[in-house]
Amino acid sequence: MIVQRVTFWAKSFHLCAGVRFTYRVPEMARPSSNLTQFREEFAKAKHIAIITGAGVSAESGVPTFRGAGGYWRKWQAQDLATPGAFSRDPSLVWEFYHYRREVMRSKEPNAAHLAIAECEARLSQQGRSVVIITQNIDELHRRAGSRHILELHGSLFKTRCMSCGEVKANHTSPICPALEGKGEPDPNAKDARIPVNDLPRCERRGCHGLLRPHVVWFGETLDADILSSVEEELEKCDLCLVVGTSSIVYPAAMFAPQVAARGVPVAEFNTESTPATMRFMYHFEGPCGTTLPPALARHESEPI
Repeated sequence: MIVQRVTFWAKSFHLCAGVRFTYRVPEMARPSSNLTQFREEFAKAKHIAIITGAGVSAESGVPTFRGAGGYWRKWQAQDLATPGAFSRDPSLVWEFYHYRREVMRSKEPNAAHLAIAECEARLSQQGRSVVIITQNIDELHRRAGSRHILELHGSLFKTRCMSCGEVKANHTSPICPALEGKGEPDPNAKDARIPVNDLPRCERRGCHGLLRPHVVWFGETLDADILSSVEEELEKCDLCLVVGTSSIVYPAAMFAPQVAARGVPVAEFNTESTPATMRFMYHFEGPCGTTLPPALARHESEPI
């Protein structure tokens, strides 16, 4: 079972959010880029799993905070997106996430998000299913209209109470009055140093605990319930798409190769090849917003 394999790897290698590995894949025939052939597979599929990564959101202009130039002030994400950073300086971490929340208000779902959402809605009327398994925390899939979404790394727009554990959606802008106008990314900007009692607090009666972003930070494990749901979907899928992901962040990097290993067609949509490309039946190179819409459009065999 896939989740058992994930658990095994997690115990053996202490896998957690953001952990990357380089792995070798056996030499296989180069994946096909024949769209007509892929469309025949698509027309037959009853349960489609779509695994998405940062490449999808990047086409909407969402900053990744990874690689060269991926800084907020003088920090990269791995400096702030940790339990230790939040414990040491919750004001600074909340400034970072407040900035990211506010940036997302100016971003819109792109053609890839919309194609996935339209496909999900259309196929559901035919008794077919589409599930989105995403590593992204920006909720652009939801805003595009997708409904069946498994968020591996949580959401920018959910909070979790450090005291009572309540997880709650929160789209308030700003999330608390003290953060209004804060979060400027300029390297010369001064830290706000907001008192902890003025940071986002739990509204549950009698609690008032400190809230944190409900995202999986570096050094934290993924939610076991989410992984169980992912396992169920991957076990029953008869077509898998890997869209805009580098296939190097575990455990998500394991999902599509394990689906491919049981003979299920897997199609990769990315701007370049990845370490997992040679394991897949199809590879379509280019921006996801360009390559994905024609792949997921209504097939001639579908009822009108």
